[in-house]
Amino acid sequence: MSGILMFVDHYQKHLQGLRATLGTLVTPIIYLADIPQEFFSWSGESLVTRSQLHQENQKLVDESNILKAQLQKYIALQAENARLRNLLGTENEALERRLLAQIIQIDNDPYALEFVINKGSLSDVYLGQTVIDANGVVGQVISVYASTARVLMISDASHAIPVRVTRNNIRSIAAGSGRINQLLLKNVTDTTDIKVGDILISSGLGQKFPIGYPVATVTKVEHDPGKAYAIIFAKPAARLEQLDSVLLVWTDNFEQGLE
Repeated sequence: MSGILMFVDHYQKHLQGLRATLGTLVTPIIYLADIPQEFFSWSGESLVTRSQLHQENQKLVDESNILKAQLQKYIALQAENARLRNLLGTENEALERRLLAQIIQIDNDPYALEFVINKGSLSDVYLGQTVIDANGVVGQVISVYASTARVLMISDASHAIPVRVTRNNIRSIAAGSGRINQLLLKNVTDTTDIKVGDILISSGLGQKFPIGYPVATVTKVEHDPGKAYAIIFAKPAARLEQLDSVLLVWTDNFEQGLE
């Protein structure tokens, strides 16, 4: 009996050693077998995280573009408001009333620099009335209807306005050249002190235009020894090529019905 017990005990010890040895050998295999599952679990989490980051980044980009568009609109509105404030803030001692008008039609005729505004006799618009923008004299009203009026630009070949040089008070007549951004000074003797860069303002002579409004800046002076008069070019102060609205002005002369 004791011999049997000794055999069983020896056999169990042998099995325990065998199990320990097998356990040592199998553990790395089990670990390696778990690696793919852990790898795919980690990579899956990584892919989800990257996808979320990409979506969030795209969302931020979209929001940024929207904000930029809104900012551009705000800047445009701010510039327009500043332009209108400047337009309505034009000051002149003789000014009694001012009215903003929108341009609703521009003539296609290259020889007639005219446009139509959305104000007429119902708004007390009258023939010969001065029209300006935020920078200077635009022209004057030449036709009036109930709710519209036609304006002739100062650069039209048939238009002329009395001016004076701010630097030395020399007076002249700025006539339209037929080109929208060019005026000519008429009958200026060759020895007259007018230089490039001189600023011309309305002189008030003839009482057709109120005194002191910017009209143009001298851009070129040509002297011909064989001629008595200089050839002088000037650029209108008003932005005639960019007009979308103008300002009608009333002065004391309105009551006299001057044209």
